[in-house]
Order: sequence, then structure tokens, then C-alpha cells
Amino acid sequence: MDEAAERDFTEFVAQRTHALFRVAYALTGDQHAAEDLLQNALAKAAMRWTRIEGDGEAYVKRILYRDCVSIWRWRSRRRETLMATPPEPRADDGVDPDLRLLLIDALRGLPPKQRAVLVLRYLDDLSEKQVAEVLGCSTGTVGSQASRALDKLRRHIGPALLTRLTEVPR
Repeated sequence: MDEAAERDFTEFVAQRTHALFRVAYALTGDQHAAEDLLQNALAKAAMRWTRIEGDGEAYVKRILYRDCVSIWRWRSRRRETLMATPPEPRADDGVDPDLRLLLIDALRGLPPKQRAVLVLRYLDDLSEKQVAEVLGCSTGTVGSQASRALDKLRRHIGPALLTRLTEVPR
């Protein structure tokens, strides 16, 4: 990578890391896994930075989504490692911890493609057509996956907590 491309990539990383981390966190549900996922995606993008045409952020997001699906498949075959002490507690951000745990549990219960569709549609606010382009599927698939995922979330969370969710500030 030449000096100009390196400077361009460094500037991109400085400006877009926060938004990209938000997407990675929504996909993984875990800060450390999100950091790893984002770091790997940025490393892959850096290697091809001079050949990326158009929006670099879209390219990195596509890497995030595809790598996350691959990680889920890999982790489903790998056993969990038990630790002697629990991880450090999260900082209080004003969100009801019971609601947060319920939502995280519900999102983790979704298949990887459905979760990716929800993140792209509702966190990244992409159209069905844009989501289909990122995931390499048809717009009909995006619609059906989103519908099924939202249906599962509604059944898991229940109507009472769905009302509470709309009252929680972003």
C-alpha cells in the first residue's frame, strides 16, 4: 500500500470505527467478540484498500456480516471454555438490565442470516434491496427472513415487553 492509500485508510478507520463497531456489536452481542470481528474485517479491508471501488464502509460491513456468519458456524462446533471468575460488570447506561438480557437472549436465538437481516434493516437502516445486495440474496428472501425474525422476537419477548422496548431511549 502506498503512502496516500495508507493515509486514506487510516482516516477512514478514524472516522468510521465507531459506526462499524456498533454493527459488529449488534451482530455478536459481545464487546470483545465485536472488537475481534471488527479488527479482522479492517485487516482484510486494509489488504485490498487500493482495489476497493466505491464506499469502503459498505465493503467492510459486508466483511463483518460474512465473517460473523462464519464465526457462528465455527463456534457451534466448538466447546465453550469455562472461567474461574465472571467477567467484569457492565457500566450502567440507564437501560433495564432484565430487558437487555431478554433482548440479547432473543437475538442470540435467531439464526445468523435472520440476525444479519435485522441488523442491516433496522440498525443500519438499509432498504430491502440494499440488504439483498450485501448478503447476496433476493429481496424476497430479505423480506421473509426479516418477517420470520421479528415474529420469533415477538413470541420470545412477549407483547408486554415489546411495549416497554419502545419506551427505552436509544
